[in-house]
Amino acid sequence: MFHQFQEDDFFMEDNIKIEILTKEINALELEQFVANPACGGIVTFTGTVRNSTKDKKVLRLDFEAYEPMAIKELKKIAETVFEKWAVRKIAIQHRVGSLEIGEIAVVIAVSCPHRKDAFAACEYTIDTLKQTVPIWKKEIFEDGEVWVSAHP
Repeated sequence: MFHQFQEDDFFMEDNIKIEILTKEINALELEQFVANPACGGIVTFTGTVRNSTKDKKVLRLDFEAYEPMAIKELKKIAETVFEKWAVRKIAIQHRVGSLEIGEIAVVIAVSCPHRKDAFAACEYTIDTLKQTVPIWKKEIFEDGEVWVSAHP
């Protein structure tokens, strides 16, 4: 159906780290990447697999992505964040494959001199990611499965 990659896809610069991963995400590693002595605010969003949705028990989630376009779209989001807020560094990782309850699916870390910008930039990043990045989620239930719209 979609391109299956053999290794993790990524984009990295001094102030931007973007990765689509098949392995576990380490939120602390991303916070360490964005840490900056000029910044008093680091905001991290961690999205995990929950055990239910719409009163149905979720067994696991399967994520698929069109990696080259996903990296490109995430880079555009990061660039917009730098234009809108006083962001010094941003890191975005999203996992693909089959994830169990409690596993981390996505982490966004942002550092700014002040917390207000860090919160706004982090919220914008996750909201825009869900709207524009070609990453798809399938919810697996005891009695079936469904592809879920990424839009909030």
